Amino acid sequence: MEQDVALAVVVLVAGGVAAQWLAFRFALPAIVILFAAGLLVGPGLGLIDPSEAMGHNLHALIGLAVALIVFEGGLALNFKELRAAGQGVVRLTVVALPVNWLLGALAAAYIGGLDWGASILFGAIMVVTGPTVILPLLRQARLERRSASFLKWEAILNDPAGAILAAAVLEFLILFQFGDDEALLEVALRLGVGLAVGVALGVGAAFLVRRLFVADLTPEILKTPMLLALALSVYALANLAISEAGLVAATVFGLTLANIDVPGLSELKRFKEGLVVLIVSTLFIVLVADLDTEVFLALSWPIVLLTLAMLLVVRPLAIALATIGSDLDWRERVLTGAIAPRGIVAAAVAGLAGARLAEVGYDEAALIEPTVFAVIATTVVVHGFALPPLARALGLSKGDDPAVAIIGASDWAVDLSRALGLAKVRVVLIDTFPGAAKRARRAGISAIQTQILSEEAEDRLADSPIDYALVATKDDVYNALVSARLGPDLGRERVFQLPAAGDVDLAHELDRDWRGKLFGRLPFAEYERRFEAGWRFAAEPATRALAPQTDEAGLVFVRGGRILFDSLEAQDGSGLEDGIAVVFLPPEEVRGREVEEEAAGSTSLLRSSVKR
Repeated sequence: MEQDVALAVVVLVAGGVAAQWLAFRFALPAIVILFAAGLLVGPGLGLIDPSEAMGHNLHALIGLAVALIVFEGGLALNFKELRAAGQGVVRLTVVALPVNWLLGALAAAYIGGLDWGASILFGAIMVVTGPTVILPLLRQARLERRSASFLKWEAILNDPAGAILAAAVLEFLILFQFGDDEALLEVALRLGVGLAVGVALGVGAAFLVRRLFVADLTPEILKTPMLLALALSVYALANLAISEAGLVAATVFGLTLANIDVPGLSELKRFKEGLVVLIVSTLFIVLVADLDTEVFLALSWPIVLLTLAMLLVVRPLAIALATIGSDLDWRERVLTGAIAPRGIVAAAVAGLAGARLAEVGYDEAALIEPTVFAVIATTVVVHGFALPPLARALGLSKGDDPAVAIIGASDWAVDLSRALGLAKVRVVLIDTFPGAAKRARRAGISAIQTQILSEEAEDRLADSPIDYALVATKDDVYNALVSARLGPDLGRERVFQLPAAGDVDLAHELDRDWRGKLFGRLPFAEYERRFEAGWRFAAEPATRALAPQTDEAGLVFVRGGRILFDSLEAQDGSGLEDGIAVVFLPPEEVRGREVEEEAAGSTSLLRSSVKR
């Protein structure tokens, strides 16, 4: 038995990580691959049966894992973002939730053929979208900030709300079935108490953490374990009041922490993000692998039609009704109405609630689980692939052009930015000196006057996030500090800094955790000296920059949405040879190229990029 459990855990964890890597490698929606992996190792090949391997503890473990997921989701909710999103978030949570419930229940009764008890419970389960599926899709789709905020806030807030709604509906239906005339009042009272307890526990735990962290009463090594322990504790305690109130407590705990200025929280967030990716990957495979073949046998044409109705009628109509008179424009209403993938909470609640409702005499309740999973499977696949192209078609995507931040707006950095722009790279220059930012803007380049390490910079870059960073100031120590700070967020392979001046060898003397990858071979002073002597950056076909007869180095290569910075440290440059290269040319090369182009009567990227 112990070996069966160990094998199941290894298969689930390894399969989840492998699915995430495949999604990254081939630019596919991770949630789709996870769903396919669950079907393969579970009903497909029969490698694992989570319920048999873990017994009755499975659902308790799933609940604890979901608590950590919604806690981490709450940490991503900042009230500044809420203010920027306007009233749309309120409409998508407070207003759209009951409308979704009503329309979902009607569709289940009149299209799916479920009895009214099962229909009401099905409608309650279907109000959730869930951060487990929305957040990975948002990272891939590159939505503009406001639209992403709508979907993110709705998913994170509706997840616990939908779970506790489903639990309350289930309890009411059971009491009603046994002839309890005051069932509604009893459930309403317990629901109110459960919500109050959940909110109180979440807020109280957050302020306890703030007190301990601000007063330095907790050593660094205990901070992350303390947060995880408290998230699980408030979840378990709130569930004593009413089932699923723990999800409210865990979400409120994370939400409060994110908005009360707790020092050192950003470093802890990164650890929990990685942990949650692992949990989500494992859980999704668990829930799909745990499906019994009877679930698939229960699928019928009414269920298929109900699934289509949920996608094409219920969700779009609910959002359209809930957002009447709001500040959402028609494009935002279309996007939010079209995208609503269901995830782990819906799957977990459906398996337990449907079976329990069937036990007390609701004949159609056994169809809840296959119907919910039909909606989950369809929305995961359809919305996973549809979100990026739909966002682009509606003009709500940031586009596929890569974005680079250059920290340090020197004259040569401005010239480099212009050349990158000709290669269709979006560049933003960041400098603390007002004159440098103004000079860059006069050259037609986006520039921000701010300290890159400040919260202000994070807020200003939120509307146009960056994919790569080049830290290019005069101060080598500052360059390393900024690179070390940006590395975990952007990926250490996407953060570069200039080599140090003199005999300092950063590649061997400073660990990669404390610096960026080294860009080019010249320190700041040498770029500055050469620029004053007439050297200029230019964009030209990479085949020419790589030709054996040329002496200049290709500093940056661009092809599609991929960028390769010239570095002494190993990088895979395959596939970029037919792209664009940004090179640093001496004066004689600049003049020679201009003469060639004038003779050919052409206007090339090189000619357009030279600063006269």
